[in-house]
Amino acid sequence: MRNKKGFLTILVFMTALGFGQRTSEIGFITDNDLYTSSKNDMYYTNGLEFFYQFLSKNDNERINKKTTEFRVGQHIYNPRYINESAVSINNRPFAGYLFVEAGKSFFYQNESVLKTNLQLGYVGQNALGEEMQKGFHNLIGYKKVYGWENQIHNALATQIHTMFSKKIFASKHHDFIDFHFQSEANLGTIFTGVSTGLLTRIGFQKLLRVYDSNLHGASVSAIPQIDVREFYFYIAPSFNYQLYDATIQGSLFNDTSPVTFNLEPFRFNIEGGLKFRRNNLNISYAFIYKGKEQANNDISGYFYGSIRLSYLLK
Repeated sequence: MRNKKGFLTILVFMTALGFGQRTSEIGFITDNDLYTSSKNDMYYTNGLEFFYQFLSKNDNERINKKTTEFRVGQHIYNPRYINESAVSINNRPFAGYLFVEAGKSFFYQNESVLKTNLQLGYVGQNALGEEMQKGFHNLIGYKKVYGWENQIHNALATQIHTMFSKKIFASKHHDFIDFHFQSEANLGTIFTGVSTGLLTRIGFQKLLRVYDSNLHGASVSAIPQIDVREFYFYIAPSFNYQLYDATIQGSLFNDTSPVTFNLEPFRFNIEGGLKFRRNNLNISYAFIYKGKEQANNDISGYFYGSIRLSYLLK
């Protein structure tokens, strides 16, 4: 009888450990200006991404965990007015960007983060932006879209992106607030630019360390976790210097696009929102403001909402 009880105890414990491991994650991100205002349909109008990530082998004692991620996505851009009478009035080019991505993330013991990824894809007709936007508007009974004949012409996308985040006052862990210095760089045939700024987390309950937090996608873990909860507000102002943007300027290799503009290189951007986790489920909402991107006077900064939903798997 004692042996049976002991066996059952071990079995229950091992089962709990198995269910506690969450070594991969699947989810999607949806961006839309309708998530902030029904009247705010301009510039970056829609984005949709699906992703899958998993833990990678890690033999470096300075690194808490490594992850590998694969992603497919589409971003859609359009001018302020998309009605029939404004077909010849474009204060921003129509453009779609369709891509696949592979990336690696390194979460260090001192709560620094390094992310790198490579994207391949297209801007232009091959990106299917027109089909997606018109189909979505028709599905929800929203206004018809006119003007896609003026979209940016096809350009092959090859992009490298890196992001580095470093915790300020890393030697101390504060339960309800922390600060991070964050920089990003893009280099490629579609986007080239750099940005830098600060990120602040303010917890409604005790903050998880960055290498276990959903802040930068580190919820996956080989270590058993039971009843994990996370809920905090974050805000991240940044300054961006943009050298090139094919969705505005057209292809690097030709000037055949019917509508293009010069860039406003210096921008101020800000992102803020809420992130929540309960065991296997991650949910977040962000309000994102982007500074003026073009040199023409008939344009301003803009904002949109972003929703991220994911689920952790064994």
